[in-house]
Amino acid sequence: MKYEILYPGAFPIIQVQLASGEGLKAESDAMVSMSTTVDVEGKMEGGLLGGIGRMLSSEKLFFQTLVARRGPGEVLLAPGIPGDITDVELDGSYSLVVQKDGFLAGTMGLEIATKTQNLMQGLFSGEGFFILKVSGKGTVFLNSYGAIHAVNLEAGEERIIDNNHLVAWPDYMQYSIEKASSGWISSFTSGEALVCRFRGPGVVLIQTRNPRAFGGWLKQFIPSAK
Repeated sequence: MKYEILYPGAFPIIQVQLASGEGLKAESDAMVSMSTTVDVEGKMEGGLLGGIGRMLSSEKLFFQTLVARRGPGEVLLAPGIPGDITDVELDGSYSLVVQKDGFLAGTMGLEIATKTQNLMQGLFSGEGFFILKVSGKGTVFLNSYGAIHAVNLEAGEERIIDNNHLVAWPDYMQYSIEKASSGWISSFTSGEALVCRFRGPGVVLIQTRNPRAFGGWLKQFIPSAK
């Protein structure tokens, strides 16, 4: 599959060239434009339980599959929020854990499942009890709110990351949830509250903007939301 990420930055779009019979899966409503040779269908990845799990993780119940059934074709895909798009190549040796709203599209060979966090992680991570797990070999496209920045950690190196800035990380990385400061009062008054401590080796993808903070800022301009 040939593709190009056009207009990188705040308002990117993915241009995908599909050979005859080739296809990809994408988040529901991601398709912007497609050739007449391409068919789009709704599919519940992983069956009913998988669809319910995605709903619990704040994802949509259905994916869309786009297949070039009548010859080669072109597909344009875009996320619903302003921010960056990045591509990650998976070789099958590990899975990618993706926060809610972070998955945009992927090649057909990938498996998209719901991963259950433990009780403490689900309560305090800011992502809830369910997050997505992308496995297999292929290309996965992630989208973010703001730009995507890669934090590279060497073996044994640790980094504190605000939960609301997480986009994705490999499943072999260790992480824990903890207070931002030594005390609870200081943690909450700092505006950070709880954070994630990641231990390398591995790469954590983060977004440069905080959607929850933006939502709080936006409420001041909506009378009914005050």
